[in-house]
Amino acid sequence: MPNPEAIAKYVELAEKSSGVIYIEGDTIHIIVPASKLVDVADIVFNKYNCSFRVCAGIDERPLNGHFSLVHLFTDDKAGYYVAIKTYLSGDNPVAPSIVSAVPAADWCEMEARDLVGIEFTGRETFRLVLPPWWPSNLHPLRKDVPYNYRPEPRIESEKISYSSEYGVIPLGPYHPTLHEPEYFELYVEGERIVDVKYRGFHVHRGIEKLAESRMNYQQINFLAERICGICGFVHSTCYALAVEKAAKLDVPERAQFIRSIVLEIERIHSHLLWLGVAFHLLGYDAGFMHVWRTRERVMWLAELLTGSRKTYGINLIGGVRRDISEDKKQKALEVLRELNRDFKSLIEVALHVPQVKRRLTGTGVLPREYAIKLSVEGPTARASGVNKDARRDLPYAAYKYASFKVPVYSEGDNLARALVRIDETFESISIIEQLLDKLPGGPILLSDFEIPEGKVGVQVVEAPRGGDIHYVVTGKGAPYRWRVRAPTYANIPALRIMLRDQPLADAPITIASIDPCFSCTDRVIVIRDGRVKRINLLR
Repeated sequence: MPNPEAIAKYVELAEKSSGVIYIEGDTIHIIVPASKLVDVADIVFNKYNCSFRVCAGIDERPLNGHFSLVHLFTDDKAGYYVAIKTYLSGDNPVAPSIVSAVPAADWCEMEARDLVGIEFTGRETFRLVLPPWWPSNLHPLRKDVPYNYRPEPRIESEKISYSSEYGVIPLGPYHPTLHEPEYFELYVEGERIVDVKYRGFHVHRGIEKLAESRMNYQQINFLAERICGICGFVHSTCYALAVEKAAKLDVPERAQFIRSIVLEIERIHSHLLWLGVAFHLLGYDAGFMHVWRTRERVMWLAELLTGSRKTYGINLIGGVRRDISEDKKQKALEVLRELNRDFKSLIEVALHVPQVKRRLTGTGVLPREYAIKLSVEGPTARASGVNKDARRDLPYAAYKYASFKVPVYSEGDNLARALVRIDETFESISIIEQLLDKLPGGPILLSDFEIPEGKVGVQVVEAPRGGDIHYVVTGKGAPYRWRVRAPTYANIPALRIMLRDQPLADAPITIASIDPCFSCTDRVIVIRDGRVKRINLLR
């Protein structure tokens, strides 16, 4: 339902900022001059208390001769997306940085600088995604750069350490406690961590550029699902919903129910996977094995309903391509009852294991003010007292038909983040049971539709780690621009706060507590015989 009071304040803001405002469905678009960008972002973030999600640089020169920059927020209380856009010169795109007002915009501004070539004033700049040897005038997401162009690489070391009175301990990019390539430098005084620096983007895979250059709308569903090996269905759903929103498609209700059911199955298996890994890091391997034994029921359930244990491949623009029969529905309900009983008895024991409780309690604390300031996502935010969940605040698919609680804790430590995931597992079981019980009849896929050019779709889907956001500008047969941001991208910067003044021994579990997925956050460099052979440009 439209919220006139919420809309009125954005109309007033646009008028005061010499901007233009228009509303498409649940998205408020505000176009402002670059000179007003910081002031408008400051008001939206700090006065209206919106969540910052990501920014997107766009090469619009083939359309209108300009570059553009879009900052994406969500007004979670009013249920609106807020897109603040400014146009920049086609010859020398320069934008004012909003980081002084919105600290969470730090990474996405530097990504737009690397990949689109937008310079930012009023801040320190650095390479975020591209390696040090990359040509300074080559920006891969510009439309005049072919997707398969590969500059001649150079072997060049990259160090991020600085002169310090403290000891430096490198963690990664390959380490027994890290399951993907990532690099942390921990600065220590004795056994205490005093500061942290991070360098990522080791597995940047070219997904955005590939989709915009040589894939059609339906093919991208399957590419999107490969962004993450754990919550890929979230990405394919988020992409499909963004395109459907841009094209104003009325997707069959049964398909939306199936999407929500599979999304919650994915949430359960992800949370159980994380819990097992956490127990392993804490030295409680019995708990690790029992949790993963329980998780096998969830993987069986996923295969029953989709045909695959993982990477389900059932999403399409316009719906899904696999139905749930009555027989499968009854089997699923039986498995859920067993799962609920088994997990409850397991977790009652595990949380009372002394080493588990002692190592999780009071470690890796993220205060609420920093969680808000950095716009962290998912269990990381909710464990620090930030009460937001896109399933409830920005409802999509079939979540409006389910009743569920959003677990929120105030302690902000590793234990609170574990408890959020445990509580959410039980809530997810309940959501699936409710949706299976209410599953409507009818078709599961639109048979005939068109996707007009020049339309915008913005969608957040609550992944197990937090809100995924996909931003789509439609083109001819494929997106003109597809911007993807996974929740780990928003949560990694908070680790600097969480690790400071912590014992060195707690670094692995604190890093793991955000449930990091680096493959969906990040370029990949393939090395053979000691030489760089190939570069895949973009996520």
